[in-house]
Amino acid sequence: MDIAAVSNSNVLDYLNNPSPQTLGRSPLEWLDQLQKPTVVRVAGRDRSRTRAMATLLHGNEPSGLFALHRWLLEQRTPEVNMLFLLGGIYPAKIPPPLSMRQLPEGRDLNRCFKEPFEGDEGAIAEAMLTELRNANPECLLDVHNTSGTGPAFAVSITNDAAHQALTSLFTDRLIMTDLRLGALMEYSEQEVPTVTIECGGFQDDHAHQLAYEGLVRYSSRPDVLSLEKAEWDVTVLRNPIRVELAPEAIIEYRLEPSGQADVTFPPDIEHRNFGIVSPDDPLGWVGKKGLSILTAISHNRTENMEQVLQVRDGQIYPAQAIRAFMITTNPVIAKSDCLFYAVKATGEPIF
Repeated sequence: MDIAAVSNSNVLDYLNNPSPQTLGRSPLEWLDQLQKPTVVRVAGRDRSRTRAMATLLHGNEPSGLFALHRWLLEQRTPEVNMLFLLGGIYPAKIPPPLSMRQLPEGRDLNRCFKEPFEGDEGAIAEAMLTELRNANPECLLDVHNTSGTGPAFAVSITNDAAHQALTSLFTDRLIMTDLRLGALMEYSEQEVPTVTIECGGFQDDHAHQLAYEGLVRYSSRPDVLSLEKAEWDVTVLRNPIRVELAPEAIIEYRLEPSGQADVTFPPDIEHRNFGIVSPDDPLGWVGKKGLSILTAISHNRTENMEQVLQVRDGQIYPAQAIRAFMITTNPVIAKSDCLFYAVKATGEPIF
């Protein structure tokens, strides 16, 4: 074991070619056995190449864990070596299991993959990056669930044939963003094709099945970086704006505003995900503070919110036809992460 592996052993646990007897009878039983963020290595037919997949960076997004557990139980021999990184073991194990995105006083692990790597989450992220550098994979997937319902999509900071080919293993939608938040997908800057896969809602059986089928394709094909063998034609949505809610703001999900909230969305707002919302379609309501409690971020800078949203008679409308996604009805995530992302209805950037 090299020096890096010795130091990482304080942070990570390791499983090499695990047998079914060591995996428990269910994903929850396996999760109960895991004590630390865990690296799983499976030897492939071609030992000269490695593909990597991270999942469970958020403890309440289980599709990748379910897919990996099922895949490992089947004892498949992958085409190349596979490196799996299970990051959010600690929040995932808090009762009830798979209900906590991050530790109550902790940071979002998928915002910690950049210096200075502070705190426990920073140490986990740095250790995972060390494992990736040591393995030198030809590509990397980061498998997530959305906090709300909606179709699957992928996110990348790069739009080229390799990233579209990886996307096509799971979905036909790719969002290309220039925002830098400290997410694992920014590993693409190391010239390793890297894509985040959002499989769909965390309670959606279809999302779990999609994660499994995508993993089977990812691990079994000799070539996953060629568009000529792509599963679907990929639609690319470019540089979405990110709409954030002020930390002190109050958000409610109701059929009509109570008068106590700064923002009110209807309980079925998730059904807007990836649909086109016209300037005549109300999204919700604002309180007395108006749009001042919202911020639009694009190209890593604050933009003019009135080019995104407008208020008429206390209701929120798009300023132009938009396609919104990652809308959630979880108020904690709406405040700690963002309300939603949006592009023009055409898929082009708003700014």
